[in-house]
Amino acid sequence: MKVLLTGATGYIGQRLLPELIQQGHEVICCVRDKQRFHAAKNLLDKIEVVEVDFLQKESLINLPEKADAAYYLLHSMSASEDYASLEQLCANNFVEVTKTMSLQQVIYLSGMVNEEVLSKHLSSRKAVEQILQKGNFHLTTLRAGIIIGSGSASFEIIRDLVEKLPVMVTPKWLNTRCQPIGIVDVIKFLTSSLFCEETYDKNFDIGGPDILTYKEMLLGYAKVRGLKRAIFTVPVMTPKLSSYWLYFVTSTSYKLASALVSSMKVEVVCRNNDLAKILHIDPIPYEEALKRTVHKIGENKIASSWKDAWVSGLMHDKIGDFSVVPEHGVFIDHREFPIKNREKVLENIWSIGGETGWYFGDWLWEIRGIMDKMVGGVGLRRGRTHKNELSTGDAIDFWRVLEADKEKGRLLLFAEMKLPGEAWLEFKIQDDVLHQTATFRPKGLWGRLYWYSVLPFHEIIFKTMAKRIAEQ
Repeated sequence: MKVLLTGATGYIGQRLLPELIQQGHEVICCVRDKQRFHAAKNLLDKIEVVEVDFLQKESLINLPEKADAAYYLLHSMSASEDYASLEQLCANNFVEVTKTMSLQQVIYLSGMVNEEVLSKHLSSRKAVEQILQKGNFHLTTLRAGIIIGSGSASFEIIRDLVEKLPVMVTPKWLNTRCQPIGIVDVIKFLTSSLFCEETYDKNFDIGGPDILTYKEMLLGYAKVRGLKRAIFTVPVMTPKLSSYWLYFVTSTSYKLASALVSSMKVEVVCRNNDLAKILHIDPIPYEEALKRTVHKIGENKIASSWKDAWVSGLMHDKIGDFSVVPEHGVFIDHREFPIKNREKVLENIWSIGGETGWYFGDWLWEIRGIMDKMVGGVGLRRGRTHKNELSTGDAIDFWRVLEADKEKGRLLLFAEMKLPGEAWLEFKIQDDVLHQTATFRPKGLWGRLYWYSVLPFHEIIFKTMAKRIAEQ
C-alpha cells in the first residue's frame, strides 16, 4: 500500500518510517526541506520524498495524486506563540488537498484531551482532530501523554532535571498525574492501527500500565540511574516562572517549556485500554521504558531527537538559504594548520561539541551559552544526538549543521545563538591542511561592535581550537 508520511523528519516520523517499510508499504515522505531528510540507504528505493509545507498552499501541488493512507504528525507548538492558528491552517490545508487522493485512512497522533478545562496546547490538538474529522477519509486518532524514549523532549527534560539537581524545589504541578508510554509502544500502536477497520472513525488513549505523578516519574528516573534525589513542591511558582525554571535548567526552548508547563497542570490519564486489546499490545511499564532508553543512549543508538528538529532552535528557513557563506560585508577569522592523519582529523571534527566539547576553553563556551540563554537563545544544553555522526540539519550545541560531507572533508555550521548578525563556522581539509573559518555578517553598528568586542577571545579560542583539532 502507498502511505503518506507527514512530518517525516520529526521525532516520531523518523522512527515510524523504517517500520512501515519493513511491513512492505511504499512510503511518500513529506518534508519542508529535502536537504534535511536522511534515510538509510537500504530504504531509498522504497520511498518517495516530496518537498511540501502545509502552511503554504502553493507547495501542495508536489503531493502525489493518489495514496491509500496517511499519518498526520504535524505540529507547530514551538514555532510560534500563535501555534494554535498555524496548526489549524495546516489541518485545513491537509483536508482540502487530500480530497482528491481517495485516502482510505488517516492516523493522527494527538494528546490526551479528557479534562473539561484544557491547556492551549491540548486545546489546539483537539481542534486539529475536529478539523481532520471533516476529511473524506476514516480518521483514527491516537491520544498520548508523556512519551519516554531516547531523544524525546519529555525524556530529555526528566533526564536534565534529575541528573543536574540533587535537590529540587518544584511547582505544585509536579503532583499532577499522567500515564507515560514508551516510544516502542507508540510505534506499535501507530503501525498496527494502519488499515485496521476496528479503529476507523474512532479515537483512543494510549499509555503504559503505570499512572504516576510527575514527581514520581522524576524519582523513578533517579532510581534507574542509582541517584539520590530530594524533591519539594511549593505553591508559589507561576506558570511563567515555571517555564523559565525548565528553560534554564533543561535543554528545552522557552516556547516549548511554556507550552509544556500549561499542559502539565492537566491530568493525562487514559480512559480505557480498548486499543491495546484490539491490537493485542501489552505496553511496557515506565521503569522498563526508562531502562531501555538509558541503554540506547549508553550505546549511542538514538534513532531521532527533538533537538534536531527546527523547533529546538531559532532557524526556521531552508538550509539552502544559508549554505552559501557570504564573502562581502563580513568579518572573517581564518586559521590554517598542516595535518598528518586526515582520517583522525576528520574524526575530531565530526565529534566536536556536546560531550567532546570544543577542544579549548570549554568553560568560555559554557559562559557564552549561559549568556545566550539569558537573552532567549538556545544555549549549549542541546548538545548533540550522536557522539561522532553528523547529518545536515543536526543540532550541535548552539550551532546547526548546514553541510556534513566527509568525502569532501567539509563541515559547515550556522549559529543559532542570539547575535546582532549571522555567523558561520567552517572546517575544511584540502591538500593535508586544515582550514577553519569563522564568518560573521553584522547587522548595523551593534553587529560591528560585537565583533570587535569578542575579537581578543577569537584570537585565543579559534587559534588553539584549530591547532588541537589538527594535532590530535
